[in-house]
Amino acid sequence: MSVPELIRIVSRDSPMALAQVERVRAELAALHPDTVTEVVPVRTTGDKWMGDLSKVEGKGAFTKEVDAALLAGAADLAVHCVKDIPADRPLPAGTTFAAFLERDDIRDALVHPGGLTLDQLPDGARVGTSSVRRTAQLAASHPHLNCIPFRGNANRRLAKLAAGEADALLLAAAGLHRIGRSDVISDILSPETMCPPIGAGVLALQCREDDTATIDAVSVLNHPGTYREITAERMFLHVLQGHCNSPIAGYAKAQRNGDLSLRACVFTPDGKTVLNAHEWAGPLDPATLGTSVAVTLLRQGARELIDSIAH
Repeated sequence: MSVPELIRIVSRDSPMALAQVERVRAELAALHPDTVTEVVPVRTTGDKWMGDLSKVEGKGAFTKEVDAALLAGAADLAVHCVKDIPADRPLPAGTTFAAFLERDDIRDALVHPGGLTLDQLPDGARVGTSSVRRTAQLAASHPHLNCIPFRGNANRRLAKLAAGEADALLLAAAGLHRIGRSDVISDILSPETMCPPIGAGVLALQCREDDTATIDAVSVLNHPGTYREITAERMFLHVLQGHCNSPIAGYAKAQRNGDLSLRACVFTPDGKTVLNAHEWAGPLDPATLGTSVAVTLLRQGARELIDSIAH
């Protein structure tokens, strides 16, 4: 295998995204010590726009500029959070996933300056989150709390919390770990309490399809169990054709014996309707599992529910 002398890595320019790139650089350096890596940071539409994401292409707002740099040849490898990559449409033509890194924590974390847990928050407490998934689930499980819109990278949201713009904050536990801010976590929410987003805790490595040298060099970072989980999750989301205002959640779990399960939910934004499915596939094709779970929810009325939500 001919390993490139230089691999240029493109990513969002947020502190968390750049920390994720450093993980990739470290893993590549351990495997290919003679290969030099360079970082190509870009500012995405999603990072610049602080309003409703549905007005700027939804989740694609966090990937469009990164994809463009890769396709233009300004970079050789893109690092994405899988949860930010739209699954209702294919990857940009000419690109492919080369690897999914081993999964980090999929859970959500509560940040409260006084150290309260979610169940300890008082009536009317303002919880900052930009996620329709979190808002719907809190409306169902903790209707006495008040979710308020909170956009920006994790550090910016923490600063807003410190300034008193909210009483508590919900963020991804993995993200806080990546930026070295685990110290602010006051409560870790189980997946049963707060079902995570599709792709939670996973970094994807994306290359141009014709760049076989880079694909070969980075594909050794692929984690087989994570690959199966993400294949099932993204197929599930693809079949559902959810949009950025759709409260959809779910996660797959690969067992050591080869069994694979997928639990998924679709909510109305007010949390009053919750559709659930949980299936096991054994060692079968993970895409088949994702399709099966999506079909189960469609039979429960997920299509009508999703289409009824403005976007």
